[in-house]
Amino acid sequence: MGEIDDGLARAERTRPIPSTVPARLRHLLRAAKGSTKILASDLGVSQRTVQRWIKGAAVPRPVAAADIEARVRASWQPRVRERVRRRAEAQGFVLHVQGRFGYSAAGGSTDDPRERIITQHLPGQVARELYVARDAGAGEAEQQRILAGALQEHYFRDRGRRAEGLSVRLDQLGWADFGV
Repeated sequence: MGEIDDGLARAERTRPIPSTVPARLRHLLRAAKGSTKILASDLGVSQRTVQRWIKGAAVPRPVAAADIEARVRASWQPRVRERVRRRAEAQGFVLHVQGRFGYSAAGGSTDDPRERIITQHLPGQVARELYVARDAGAGEAEQQRILAGALQEHYFRDRGRRAEGLSVRLDQLGWADFGV
């Protein structure tokens, strides 16, 4: 995952995922209707191994632990994630971003990239574009292009009130957080 995906995921969570492997497995076990056999099949290990992990008698290898964490993250608080998404698409969101922005503008101005930290409210249309791109599997570069276009219009050009002809690109993204 990239910085933008991580930022969207942080905005969609109200509580952190369980921190221990047994607690994470208990969450996955609820989704498997309480069947350690189904959970073991999904994880590609034996039923007894899953039972040992849940009891804390054994610890999964790092690859298995990362797989468990990824599965929990994907299924954690689905209704909260949906509610946050609907609200962002309807009302917009506040973007907090740090990155290196490059410019191209009319003669007499500089186009040197500059490091900036920007906080800007963006409308729901931008949220819809980001979510559609993320759902379609767009990479970090495509998501950066969407955010750069939105910041160009709403932050740098102030919705057409200044900086006509300014073109903005996001060259390096340090971090991105979203407030809904």
